[in-house]
Amino acid sequence: MNESMNLALLVVLGGFALAFVFGLVAMRANFCTMGAIADIVNMGHWGRMRMWLLAIAVAIIGASVLQATGQVNLADSIYQRPRLAWLSAIVGGLLFGVGMTLAGGCANRNLLRIGAGSIRSVVVFAFVGISAYMTIKGLFAQWRVDYLDRFAVDLTAFGLKGQDLPALLARASGLSAGAALATVATVVAGALLAFVFSDARFRANPKQLLAGVVIGLVVTGGWYVTGHLGHGENDQLEMVYFATNTRAAESMSFVAPMAYTLELLMLWTDKSLAVSFGIASALGVVLGALTWALITRSFRLEGFVSAADTRDHIIGSVLMGFGGVTALGCTVGQGITGVSTLAVGSILALLAIIAGAVATMKYLLWREENG
Repeated sequence: MNESMNLALLVVLGGFALAFVFGLVAMRANFCTMGAIADIVNMGHWGRMRMWLLAIAVAIIGASVLQATGQVNLADSIYQRPRLAWLSAIVGGLLFGVGMTLAGGCANRNLLRIGAGSIRSVVVFAFVGISAYMTIKGLFAQWRVDYLDRFAVDLTAFGLKGQDLPALLARASGLSAGAALATVATVVAGALLAFVFSDARFRANPKQLLAGVVIGLVVTGGWYVTGHLGHGENDQLEMVYFATNTRAAESMSFVAPMAYTLELLMLWTDKSLAVSFGIASALGVVLGALTWALITRSFRLEGFVSAADTRDHIIGSVLMGFGGVTALGCTVGQGITGVSTLAVGSILALLAIIAGAVATMKYLLWREENG
């Protein structure tokens, strides 16, 4: 019992510490996926996007090293499972992209803003959490299962144990699992790094360079904490992953943890519930952002500017909650953590998130110009 409690506490504290660093660094560098996409759409500026892509590349390298050295088994995560729910990834990603644009930022960005004093983002948090919980266990869950999740490809029928690109390459080429992982990780991460560092202005921006590397390492650290340090025997002598809501290895992701945070707060006396890695991560991001806001004296209370602004944020929050759970993650949960496993579903979800965000940004611009 004591050993199990110690491992769970280690995972929770590790998640909090990593997310605290994430929040601090993300606030300092203005790390925001929606902002990065908006910079490209509105100004053709790729600086923040290169920072995000650098984080992805570092996370791919880190996760692949952990996998190759046997420190973590990424096949135990939700991302590499052989059932590829392609429609859920696409529809969920699109709706999340629409939602984060209407709500002024993704789940991670709104956690950062809460730390900086945004009452508006507290409202977003509540509606994302409620919508996400409804999608996990409530009314929206029925819709998700009946109309989206059932459209999936079972890759075990093709002799595959996972949906990751290395597994596909190994099956197609006859390479060993290790060789396929090294090949795909090198090609994908190498291509991303080549693009990121092809821009002289980005190379000369130490703040964004450091932020991209640190955030990628934070995601890698999350895999190590949950997948290695938190993997052990429970009281029934079974090998389990301690203090994760998915009962599997996890890293940074923020939509479902918002739902589990609300559940814990509402059912605090339920002894079956406890602080998890995800809940601790959400709290860590907020406190990391708060620390930076206090250090820089940038903490400001911020509310909605109009009824229309309130409406858009609530609609966007509901779409983010539904889309984030349906797609198995947000711009961080799928865009960095999921993609670090090189899973096909994560790549589909990421592309769908970007497409939904771009389409919504262009619509909002058209609405403003023709309003």
